Amino acid sequence: MYHQAAHRNMWGRRRADRVLGRIIAALLIVQDFDRYAEEHTIDHHAIHHMTVRDPTVQAFIIGLGMTPHMTREQMWRRLYGRLLSPAFHLRFFWGRVRSYTHPASKRVLIGTAAGYGAGLTALALLGWLPFAVVAWFLPLTYFFQVSNVLRLCVKHTFPPPSMVDRRGKAYFTGLTNAIFIGEAAPDPSAGGRRIGAWLRWTARMLFVHAPSRYLVLTGDTVVHDFHHRFPMSRDWANYIFAREENIAAGHPGWPVYKQVWGLRSGIDVVFASLAAADPDEFSAERIGQVSDRELFTAFDD
Repeated sequence: MYHQAAHRNMWGRRRADRVLGRIIAALLIVQDFDRYAEEHTIDHHAIHHMTVRDPTVQAFIIGLGMTPHMTREQMWRRLYGRLLSPAFHLRFFWGRVRSYTHPASKRVLIGTAAGYGAGLTALALLGWLPFAVVAWFLPLTYFFQVSNVLRLCVKHTFPPPSMVDRRGKAYFTGLTNAIFIGEAAPDPSAGGRRIGAWLRWTARMLFVHAPSRYLVLTGDTVVHDFHHRFPMSRDWANYIFAREENIAAGHPGWPVYKQVWGLRSGIDVVFASLAAADPDEFSAERIGQVSDRELFTAFDD
C-alpha cells in the first residue's frame, strides 16, 4: 500500500493517499513518504530507470556492495553474508531511521515519538514487552530487512552495455520479469521414483515456494512487470489477473511479457545481468556524483 500510495493509486486522491503513506512510513520506520514518492516516480519510473540515479541501483551498489566486477557466485556469497551480518542490519535500520527523521517536520517527529512512547508504555504496563520484542520488534527490523533485500534482488535486471536506446518501451519492459512461484510437477513416467519425486515436489512447494510468496514476493510483486507498464493502474489488487488479460489481448503497444520460475531463479537472472553490466556506468564513484540520498533507503519499490 505504501508503494501504491506513492503513485496515488489507493483512492486516487492526493491528500488521502498521502496521509496513508505517512502513517505507514511511521509504523514501519521507512523513508519519509513525501521524499520516497518524489524519488520513486522521478528516479525509478522515468528516464533514470536502472541508472545510477535510480534508488534500486544505489541499493545494489552501495547498500549490498555488489558491482559488475563480481561473478554471480560472488554475489550470492555477498548476499548471504549481508543477510547474516548484524553490522549490515544495524546500518540498514539506522538508514531507515535517518531517512524517516531527516526530512520530517518537528510536528511529525513529535507525533511519531508520542505514538511510540504511548505504545511502549502500554506494553510495559501490561507486561507484554517480551511478547512485543518477538512479535513486533524482530519482524519490524531483521525479518523486514531480509524480506526487502531478497525482493530487491529479484525485481529488475541491469541493462547490458549493448542497450543503447534507454527511453523506449522495450527498455522499460526488458528490465523487469514476472516471478512465477512454483515448479513443474513430477513427470508421470518417473516409474519407481514417482513417490519420492512427488514428496520432494510437495516439500518444495510448501517450504520453499510458499514462504517465497507470502514472506518475500508479497502482493503484486510477482507481476512487477505489469506495474511498470501501467504504473497508474488503480486495479493493483488484481494485477495478476490484469496481466493475463493484457497478454490475452495481445499486449497492444508493448513487447511480449517475460517470466522466471521461482525466487532463486529470479535472483540468478538479476545477478547475471549485473555481472554483465558496464562496470564504468555502474560504479560507486558515479553514484556519489549524482546523488546525496541516505544509504539503505531504497530496498522497496
